[in-house]
Amino acid sequence: MNRRQWTLSLAALPAALATTPMAAMANEGKPVTIVVPYAAGGTTDMLGRLLAKELAPLLRRTIIVDNKPGAGSAIGAAYVAKAPADGSVLLVATSTTLAINPSLYRKLPYDPARDFVPVGMIGAVPLAVVTHASVPARTLEELVALSRSRREGLSYGSAGNGSPQHLAAEMLKAATGARLNHVPYKGSALAVTDLLGQQIDVMFSDIAPVLQHVKSGRLRALAVTSPRRQASMPDVPAVAESGIKGTADFDAVAWQSLVAPAGTSRELVGKMAAALSKVMSEASVRAQLARDGLEPGSIAPEQLAEYIRSETARWAAVVRFSGATVD
Repeated sequence: MNRRQWTLSLAALPAALATTPMAAMANEGKPVTIVVPYAAGGTTDMLGRLLAKELAPLLRRTIIVDNKPGAGSAIGAAYVAKAPADGSVLLVATSTTLAINPSLYRKLPYDPARDFVPVGMIGAVPLAVVTHASVPARTLEELVALSRSRREGLSYGSAGNGSPQHLAAEMLKAATGARLNHVPYKGSALAVTDLLGQQIDVMFSDIAPVLQHVKSGRLRALAVTSPRRQASMPDVPAVAESGIKGTADFDAVAWQSLVAPAGTSRELVGKMAAALSKVMSEASVRAQLARDGLEPGSIAPEQLAEYIRSETARWAAVVRFSGATVD
């Protein structure tokens, strides 16, 4: 399964799931904790809180969001891996958690393939290639040419070493031969600040943190890393539209999913998957995600497991090219 196939309609889920009573959960009445393995205020935290709000009335349960940041999401993931498999603890797992970390870390405190069972996809997070307005490049092709023309190349910021933002830039380097030098930050906010202050030349960023600055004209968006344009930036072409040799199939997005501890029963996973799919089909939810630069998605648990396996192999190749490591 490739990423173009993962946005599925609700009809793709088994009919039995769609008709299962939402309240028929194990330990009914016990609060559910959604663990967000990142600090409050970011994209993953926003999604976790949105799910808590929307799932609570469907499941008829109190839902609490618990932020457990650190170690590239490994701390929160390890916590959920050891939690009871009764539906009371869930994890908002990102592409970093499940597909990138296995190649970055020699040893993880959890096993992405064995310690979790997929519940469903929440959405994809396309990235934007943005520069300060003073950078003399108005297209991605011009940016690549500019980087090659400078002996020292251009500096680019990311949310951290081994982050999707870092690896998306490395994918572009591999595809185009751009001369880009990585400057890792502890999160996107600091990188955006330095881009606005012209301390770095380029940034690969989630769309939401930079959108207002692009609209104000302080930053310039040259491309998005998804295969197609985004509703929040309709005039910004995809990298695949750039016409640069080697970029026709360019696809580098982060993604967010909901998983449960391994051992959670198939019946319980099905009930949670049906509730998640109902939330993701709501027009208001999809509109909110689109405004924040996210592509809503709905994948049945079995299909999500297949997608995670394919993404793990794909990102491993990028990590090898970049030489990134965190331990």
